[in-house]
Amino acid sequence: MYIGGGSEHDRLQVGNAYDWYPGPGSVVSWQPTPACAAKAQQAPVSSVPPSSMQEGHLRGFVEFRDRGLDYSRAVMGSWDVPGHCDIRAMTYVINAHLRRHATYHSWFEYQDAKNIVRHTINNAREINFVAKEYGVLTQSEWQDLALATPDPLQWDCFRFGIVQHKDRFSLYAVVDHLHCDPMLIAGLYVEIVMNYNAILEGKAPVTLPPAASYDDFCMRESERVSTMTLDSPEVRKWIEFAESNGGSLPDFPLPLGDQSIPCGGDVHVERLLNEDQTAEFEAICQRAGTRFSGGLFACAALAQYELAGAETYYGLTPVDKRSSPEDFMTVGWFTGVVPFTVPVDPNSFAETARAAQASFDANMGLAHVPYDRVLELAPWLKRAGPQFTMMSYMDAGLPPLSAIVATALDGVNATAYTDGRSPAYMYMTVFRLFDEVTLMVSYPNNPVARESVISYAEAMKSVFSRVAAGNFAGVPVRVSR
Repeated sequence: MYIGGGSEHDRLQVGNAYDWYPGPGSVVSWQPTPACAAKAQQAPVSSVPPSSMQEGHLRGFVEFRDRGLDYSRAVMGSWDVPGHCDIRAMTYVINAHLRRHATYHSWFEYQDAKNIVRHTINNAREINFVAKEYGVLTQSEWQDLALATPDPLQWDCFRFGIVQHKDRFSLYAVVDHLHCDPMLIAGLYVEIVMNYNAILEGKAPVTLPPAASYDDFCMRESERVSTMTLDSPEVRKWIEFAESNGGSLPDFPLPLGDQSIPCGGDVHVERLLNEDQTAEFEAICQRAGTRFSGGLFACAALAQYELAGAETYYGLTPVDKRSSPEDFMTVGWFTGVVPFTVPVDPNSFAETARAAQASFDANMGLAHVPYDRVLELAPWLKRAGPQFTMMSYMDAGLPPLSAIVATALDGVNATAYTDGRSPAYMYMTVFRLFDEVTLMVSYPNNPVARESVISYAEAMKSVFSRVAAGNFAGVPVRVSR
């Protein structure tokens, strides 16, 4: 499945790990030496806490494991590079990358849900990954290798490798979400390939702008969160949002089957708008006095109204909390979550979009307050349930992604995959890439969830199409009210 216009080599191929096969070729993977792994295991305790997203990820992994479920946890991708890979040069570049970014220098000791201890390697030069040759693998063997990347309770929960073809090689990465957000897929290609090409040309490694310290981000976040009280305006807004939504976070509006039964995960991709429709949709949003994001959230609200008759839409969307140029050069999980509320006017896209935009903009500051902190301060609220859902919006045409994506997807046959394990929740991403708009949904791989996701995607496409065509005349309701 592809996202974006243009030829296959200028688009992003997406799916889950069981669709992933870079093609026949000799496989080489980089992994730590035994001495490096031993040094990491002996790393001293650090006073730096995990970020809120890391803490939630580790807790989710352990909870799923204890229920006999395999938790979805890896960010996976590949890109084509011309020629025959120089293993020595690639070894240098991969180690330089790992030593450059502080997030790779830590591992976490999980004592219990409230006690997660960071251990940090003090000397980054002790990190030493070496190449291991696997030869030519079948598709099944290749997938087994990719999925064998260690879990987030192990230090080395990241792998890099290549699949050597006749006149090119596929550079791939499998990195646990513990250490990265989606910025990794584009940024990793730029950093590693730029340095690799410089070395092959006999030049000095590329002098990159300094990376920030992810440890510093974790400390800043922790210090800010610790100052929050029940009287903090952001906390009060979170409480109001949750109480209006039954005391918890929003659920997907359609059934997802029995999620206590192990079934893994799958993805569904639906193109919502082509290039011409995207331009029309954006113009309609502008005339309504909103940005594209407000229009997107309005369509989600109207689609849910059609499917479930909900007159108020409760939405959650992740946002990037990077705040400096150095942050944008840094691997890490810099995400916060913004809640917003949309009163639905089923006969007016413009009114619904204005309400969505206003709520989203007014609540941007809530991204700095994790919901787990709100639960500590307001224990009468509930944690998210098994149907918890979130929708993200990624616009590759806006800085800083625009500059990175233009390079990272330029004829390189880029791919991005989920690992096919059980998703922590219903996660939807709307991509705007090369001026097409696409919905990708990660969901539990069972027939009930699949049918629901297809129905939801069709409803979203229908609303988007009618708005873009300029003939939106209200939303029919499929359920009895």
